[in-house]
Amino acid sequence: MAMEFATPYRSRSRIPPEPGRPYFVEKGMGDRAHLFGDLITIYAGGEQTERTFNLFTCEGPKGDTIPAHSHSETYEAFCVTAGAVRLFVEGAAGEQYEKLLGAGDFGFVPKNCPHVYRIERHHSQIVGVAAGPGGTSVHLVVRLRREAIQRHREVPEHFCSSRPAVRCRPFVASRILIADCNR
Repeated sequence: MAMEFATPYRSRSRIPPEPGRPYFVEKGMGDRAHLFGDLITIYAGGEQTERTFNLFTCEGPKGDTIPAHSHSETYEAFCVTAGAVRLFVEGAAGEQYEKLLGAGDFGFVPKNCPHVYRIERHHSQIVGVAAGPGGTSVHLVVRLRREAIQRHREVPEHFCSSRPAVRCRPFVASRILIADCNR
């Protein structure tokens, strides 16, 4: 799957390329890209925040999991503002977590923890923050696509609910950094 930018980078996004300038982003603007069937919109990227954090939204229809990945120096926070999103995380000691997040629910992924999400209801939206001492970049999405798609993994069987409506395919992620998006 190729990544397709929904708006040309910076030309119409209303995000200034240089740091240190106040700015405002209207609905429908921002750096936007289609990735794995979802629309990712970045409102504040590494260039604007001196590489300290990214603020983004992810919107999409009910679908498949994104490729499993981790971030060696980035913490990621997810707040579901509409719909439902299932978050799968493998902790530092190999423990497995799975949580269905609804509107108003929050999930946190520490650095170095492989994780996956799957949008469970049409018209779902996530507001996310990616931050860490190693810096972040507006190209986080590009790196995810470039590095993780080559190592595409599905949700582990043991991550799956016993409900038949939840589709899963076998995969073992234990202690494997599937894709390091900070590289």
